[in-house]
Amino acid sequence: MKKLIVVSDWVDDSLTCAEFSSAVLGFLSESKNAQITFVSSTPSTIHTSFLINQLVEVEERFGWPLETVIFQNTDPRLQSKTKVEKAQGAKFLVIRLKSGLYLCGPNAGYDFSMVKERIDEVFEYKDFDKGSQFRSRDLYSRVCAHLIEAMEDELDLEEVSVDVIPNLKGFYIGHIDNFGNIKTTITQEDLKGKVEYGDYIKIKIGKVVKKARYVDNLFGGEVGELVIYPGSSGRKDNPYLEISIWRHFDEEKPTTGKDEFLNPKVGEKIELLFE
Repeated sequence: MKKLIVVSDWVDDSLTCAEFSSAVLGFLSESKNAQITFVSSTPSTIHTSFLINQLVEVEERFGWPLETVIFQNTDPRLQSKTKVEKAQGAKFLVIRLKSGLYLCGPNAGYDFSMVKERIDEVFEYKDFDKGSQFRSRDLYSRVCAHLIEAMEDELDLEEVSVDVIPNLKGFYIGHIDNFGNIKTTITQEDLKGKVEYGDYIKIKIGKVVKKARYVDNLFGGEVGELVIYPGSSGRKDNPYLEISIWRHFDEEKPTTGKDEFLNPKVGEKIELLFE
């Protein structure tokens, strides 16, 4: 039986997680044991996309992609500004990556955009986008159960073009970790030929503009200095950059990346201002 990783903006609610888990286990045809891991996102589909991409990266590098299913449900109803009939949301997709790992969930915003180049096949579950206020429990749990039991042939799926998934252009905050380090969607390759280690870059997030030194790791500058550096997320040969400050955390006010940019939201746009 495959393991299931759940990424959603409702994961911080323990009752919701318990209800979803019970529903998935209830739909299993054989063993009632399943490994389910929960990863908390926010209503930002860019955040969810970053988390999915990182989970896939690690699973394909260290884990067992053929034995893994990732389900995401971040759907802030971006397509609607008025009344939504029957709680209708984005179309539900089942995606098979080139590594054999399965993804599924509503195709809202940029949820799947950062893994687009890894995709082998995309399928849509028709008329599966409405009918419940809690679709993860009432509808999607059965799909998850079928996928972790390798019963995808039992699902009423229609193959569609990968182009139903939008491209993500520009640079954004992908995630902010528990230390306040800002993980971006800027890759090391994006800075190639533009700056060298030791150079300074002006970074704009929201209305805040700060100058950071480009270094090869978080501890490559001086204690208390704002730096931008290749972080721990993304591809091993082309990691995503992070923005933060090396702290000993014995300072009176140990500010880090998120503090310097006045607590920005995940998904906010980042501008690099080269001189």
